[in-house]
Amino acid sequence: MSTKHLQPGDYLKKILTARVYDVAIESALEPAKTLSRRLHNRVLLKREDQQPVFSFKLRGAYNKMVQLSAAQLQKGVICASAGNHAQGVALAAHKLGSRAVVVMPTTTPQLKIEAVKALGGEVVLFGDSYSDAYTHAVTLEKEQGLTFVHPFDDPDVIAGQGTIAMEILRQHQGPLDAVFVAIGGGGLISGVANYIKAVRPEVRVIGVQMNDSDAMMQSVAAHKRVTLPDVGLFSDGTAVKLVGEETFRIASRLVDEFITVDTDAVCAAIKDVFVDTRSIVEPAGALAVAAIKQYVAKNKTKGETYAAILCGANMNFDRLRFVAERAGVGEEREALFAVTIPEEQGSFRRFCEAVGQLPGGPRNVTEFNYRISDAARAHVFVGLTTHGKGESPRIADNFNKHGFDTLDLTHDELAKEHIRHMVGGHSALAQDERLLRFVFPERPGALMKFLNLLGPGWNISLFHYRNQGADYGHILVGLQVPPNDNPAFERFLDTLGYPWVEETGNPVYRLFLQTP
Repeated sequence: MSTKHLQPGDYLKKILTARVYDVAIESALEPAKTLSRRLHNRVLLKREDQQPVFSFKLRGAYNKMVQLSAAQLQKGVICASAGNHAQGVALAAHKLGSRAVVVMPTTTPQLKIEAVKALGGEVVLFGDSYSDAYTHAVTLEKEQGLTFVHPFDDPDVIAGQGTIAMEILRQHQGPLDAVFVAIGGGGLISGVANYIKAVRPEVRVIGVQMNDSDAMMQSVAAHKRVTLPDVGLFSDGTAVKLVGEETFRIASRLVDEFITVDTDAVCAAIKDVFVDTRSIVEPAGALAVAAIKQYVAKNKTKGETYAAILCGANMNFDRLRFVAERAGVGEEREALFAVTIPEEQGSFRRFCEAVGQLPGGPRNVTEFNYRISDAARAHVFVGLTTHGKGESPRIADNFNKHGFDTLDLTHDELAKEHIRHMVGGHSALAQDERLLRFVFPERPGALMKFLNLLGPGWNISLFHYRNQGADYGHILVGLQVPPNDNPAFERFLDTLGYPWVEETGNPVYRLFLQTP
């Protein structure tokens, strides 16, 4: 049967007869109760993150490989993958007693590389993206006589992935308005769309891509496959420069709508999934949830039912710091500002009072970075909690009305990625500076209480605070204490009531911050 003539009915037959359950489980379809309440719509999570390789990819890989001849399996298979398909192929090969060579981009998270090796796969690292790895894999295929197992552009792989839609419609018998599906090369959405449009054509199929890796969306708009010159790597599972021929054909005809999401929205969605499931999905696995939130905000829907496929959970632990940092901004639960205040005693406190007088009630300070640098003005980098999206411009206007020149940095990539970690440096104005670390109970108003306890006697020349979501907050403070005031300052520290450590003699402080 030529793939050019395969229709949804043909794919329906292939999906119904797909061999996936030798290795895959029928994953749960669970309600996301907290997110559903917040969005006023019912959100269902298809838990493909709970598969044996923490991704849906083993379905298509096994369905393809189980249909190979004994001779083909004896020679071995090869694939190119950013990680999840690689694990699927390696697991299928182990199950079928076949050799598996896996070509992975050099940018692949170490977690996925080690997982493939643990399953018996032979890993070859090549290139910066899936497309680079694919080209090299085709070369090795010919050289070694291996059978190529494509991660998405193959009818048997597509049919294997389509079993997810079969399960969703079997598990949820009630109204279903849309299914949201992440797109890399298009194999998952091709299988899902074929099944849904054959069985329940009224259900909308919505494809989701990263805004810096939207090859399918651009291709459909151009009515031809478009090769991206580069792709973003945050969502490495969907970082594909060129979608497949068959997947492009299917998506062009059957996908109802495409949505792009950005990094901050995906980080916020990872947190949303965690809140409801206590599981951490990888960026690609959270794309569908991020899109549902965007779709509801745009269309103002209420009372509808949406399914999101959590397609993978192969997350490097080291990336969680970045995700947590950006999740608040992505949901706009945190706003960032650069505020200019007069360099004079008491101005710091006056600004904090302005924070406490914001319309809608006081906000928690999530971050405060400051380093004395100018005799007349001080520039502080501040983060505040918000009550909802779109609030940061109003907060900035309020600060301006209080006489504090304010720049809204909430959507500034440079500020979020780098500047927030670089506020500081040597300052000729920081004479007689003593550097101290304080620990204090993390509760609303605690930062303001701390500032009040410092009193007006000593000028603050450095301040760094970041809310880490823990029970205790940590503050680094530089205070200008003339030598004659040292006895009084020691008495002040003894009566302060907070644990503290003096860092004035720390060589790191001397190297990067202390006045030469």
